Amino acid sequence: MTMWRVLTVLLGVLALPAHAVDYKTIDWDVLIPEGEKLLPPPQVSHDGNLASVPQPVGGVNKKLDNQDLRIPGFVVPLEGDAKKITAFLLVPYFGACIHVPPPPTNQVIYVSYPKGAPVDDLWDAIWVKGKMRTISSSHEMATASYSMEATEVSVYEE
Repeated sequence: MTMWRVLTVLLGVLALPAHAVDYKTIDWDVLIPEGEKLLPPPQVSHDGNLASVPQPVGGVNKKLDNQDLRIPGFVVPLEGDAKKITAFLLVPYFGACIHVPPPPTNQVIYVSYPKGAPVDDLWDAIWVKGKMRTISSSHEMATASYSMEATEVSVYEE
């Protein structure tokens, strides 16, 4: 190997960011533990109060704990202001927890994003990158079987 080739390789390695993380893209079905089926949504009478409908409780996929993941979903805001959302529930379909009963607990992810995501970007589907935890948390809108410390929130694009 020539001296120039060695220098090029070394400079290329040194130029890599020390914090580069490879996020594995997953879908919502991965959150359901092996051998368990997605729980059906509860029967709802649209004449009644959605708050009285119990949220189905599903198991967690423990293999996802402490993994760097990327998952698409929809936002149910929890914390923030008129410009930025800093904490939210990530759910697999639009309107979950607001217009309809919440999905099973293993289909809800509590996301903390201290940097804050612009409110305007959160009406459509988004991508969330971060470290997944199998830590349950209960909120007014729903209980989440997973939590994620987000490093990036972006508009969904395939």
